Order: sequence, then structure tokens, then C-alpha cells
Amino acid sequence: MSLHLVSLVTIASLLVFVWMFVRVGRAREAFGVAAPATTGHPVFERHFRVQMNTLEGLIIYLPSLWLFGFYVNNRLAAALGVLWVIGRVIYAISYVKEPSSRSLGFGIQGLATAVLLLGALVGVIRAISITGI
Repeated sequence: MSLHLVSLVTIASLLVFVWMFVRVGRAREAFGVAAPATTGHPVFERHFRVQMNTLEGLIIYLPSLWLFGFYVNNRLAAALGVLWVIGRVIYAISYVKEPSSRSLGFGIQGLATAVLLLGALVGVIRAISITGI
């Protein structure tokens, strides 16, 4: 089974995260928030929260992406991963602009993550029922 598409989407997901921490660094500089401070100007704090929220989400999303790709379907996993990337970009831009507008991006990536996680669970259970433990 080829997981090339899942690999490519994983790289895209990580590049989105790199983009976010670059934005945090630029916001630190622009608003005079010296490391290791994590509070200061509200726009800096928004950038920082986007980065941290994404880091928290990656812990669930990436293993779910790979397990879904392996046990269910590589192409569908990759498509859901692309949806996650789009959702996180929308989330990041919206959150920094106006935190109350972040719902659309959060919902898109949240749905993608939920489908990947639950699909992976079903796929693993199905594989165990067919092949045994």
C-alpha cells in the first residue's frame, strides 16, 4: 500500500505549522514582545494562540491521518488532510484578524480530524476482526 499522498499532506501540514511560528516570530518583533514572554500586545497573543492551538491539534490529527491512510484509504486520508490544512489556514487568518470569526476554520479542521480519528478506529477494529490480534 502506497502512502505517498499521506506523506505529502503530512509535509504540507507541517509547513503550515512552520508558517505559523514564523508569523509568531514576526509578531514578537513587530509588537516588541521579547522571548520568553507569551503575553503582550493582543495581536501577538492571537498569533501565539494560533500556533499553540495548532500544535495541540497536530497531536491528534497526524496519527489519525496516518492510521486512516493505512487502515482505511490513502486517497481519502489525503483529501481529509488537505481539508485540515485549508481549515487551519482559514482559522489562523481569521483568529488573528478577529478571534470571534475563527469558527469556520476551526469547524473545517475539527470535522476533518474527527472523521480521520473515528475512521481510523473503525479501520483498526475491522482489521483486528479479520486478522485477529
